[in-house]
Amino acid sequence: MVSSKTARAHRRGTRGAARDVVVAAQYPTTEEATRYAASYDGWRPAARYYRSRLYAVDEALGAAPRGRLLDVGCGPGMLVRHLLDTRPGEFQITGCDRSPAMIDVATARAKGAGDAELSVARVEEMPFPDQHFDVVVAMGVLEYADAVQGLREITRVIRPGGLVVVTMLNPLSPYRLTEWFLYWPLVRVLGRVEGLFGAPRHAAAVSGIRAIPLARLRRMMRGAGLTAQDAVHYDVTPLIPPLDRLVRRWSRKWRDHPERTVSRGARRCLGTAYLVTARRQQDA
Repeated sequence: MVSSKTARAHRRGTRGAARDVVVAAQYPTTEEATRYAASYDGWRPAARYYRSRLYAVDEALGAAPRGRLLDVGCGPGMLVRHLLDTRPGEFQITGCDRSPAMIDVATARAKGAGDAELSVARVEEMPFPDQHFDVVVAMGVLEYADAVQGLREITRVIRPGGLVVVTMLNPLSPYRLTEWFLYWPLVRVLGRVEGLFGAPRHAAAVSGIRAIPLARLRRMMRGAGLTAQDAVHYDVTPLIPPLDRLVRRWSRKWRDHPERTVSRGARRCLGTAYLVTARRQQDA
């Protein structure tokens, strides 16, 4: 007879395997990876989110020591190219991503800007030596991974006292709650209805995202051997989808004043994501 504890563990393993399949199926080609990178241009919500996140990451890296920097889950190399352009020679940059297509696009993006070592690897199992990096940035990757194992690996590859910068979608924000539990489900229903009458124009694929509240992520970091130091919420917006897609004039303020899109104060609850800086404990 199987115990209830064993059954729960089996269900978690089954759900985890199914989620991993969904995540692995994203961006299988360079064309799709390129389209993903292009979504960060222009004026759409993804561009607003990216500009705000980049501002928060730049701020976090302001006092970072020179040396080896790892961008884990580097995607199409947006941050890699940004650092090569804005802080040339300050870091020996390494990037990794689980998607070969993303690494192909990142390699092309970094070409001609400087030296960066890019490879295919998962955050849960990285092919780097212990205590190898001075800075590790995990930007938009733990939502798609086994966050506990990912944090343990980050702790393993960062030197004692090294700087860790982690971002995470904020599951408690009005924006994300509306997007995940109202907006995207309605889009999927609309797509199915359209499919009954011909080719559907609306679709929303399942992403495999599992966002973690700030308090819980801090506990997970502490358990992995990291001491959280600061947290800032970014992409602060009072609008919910699809209103943020419709109010174009108002939403353009973020491009000229990204500092207004981050908060450590009362407005932080409106941030669609947050960033945590931490240091590896000396005895981790």
